[in-house]
Amino acid sequence: MIEIIDIPVGKVVPPLEDVLSEQGIHDLSLVSERTRLLAEKSIADYSESADPKGIIGGISNSDFSHVYGGEGGNQIDTPLDLVYPKASALALFAVTLGNDISKRVNAYFDEEEFAAGSMLDSAASAGAELSADYAECYFRKKLLEKGNYAKQTGVMRFSPGYCGWHVSGQKKLFEYLHSDKIGIELNDSYLMKPLKSISGVIVMGSKHIFEFEDNFTFCAECSDHSCLERIKSLKENN
Repeated sequence: MIEIIDIPVGKVVPPLEDVLSEQGIHDLSLVSERTRLLAEKSIADYSESADPKGIIGGISNSDFSHVYGGEGGNQIDTPLDLVYPKASALALFAVTLGNDISKRVNAYFDEEEFAAGSMLDSAASAGAELSADYAECYFRKKLLEKGNYAKQTGVMRFSPGYCGWHVSGQKKLFEYLHSDKIGIELNDSYLMKPLKSISGVIVMGSKHIFEFEDNFTFCAECSDHSCLERIKSLKENN
């Protein structure tokens, strides 16, 4: 069943450290007063402009195989190739912050307030990730309610455009979800509009199915190797 999720904006307001991290600043002790104030203002702007929504729908492993195949552009070997056949549950999802926050970012740049625009863009990127996390937690809660979640169960999400899943995979994903119901559209390059949107698949299964090395051919192009942190987090959260 496909469900629309109303995401309370208060649940996905990014903390100061996340906004600054998007700016490449990872040590708060090095932050100037001006930068801190800009970041705090961006969080206030975000809280006023963001309109987070989500859509989620369970999908069988065989149906996901069709969606994942997309337009045939995937890398030959990917983490998802290893993980999803062993999954005990899968769900497609999409989340968005809406159009207003992108308009506000653009307005700052039009007014040549580049620092404010850049900081709000960072806040929106961090907020979009939190919205995707919210969808993941929503899926986990549904599984808990059905008694399908145990101590050794893990949940991880993957998105088109990353980890060897070609961005054209968005097309079949959106056809399945009907993401236009929450105002997300795809352009001819398979990019989402509104810009601050995330889509993908949430995979649930025994934690050991997520243990893979980041030694795929495309891993050399990755800037942060965040999959390793997520795998580590899965192991630590019992």
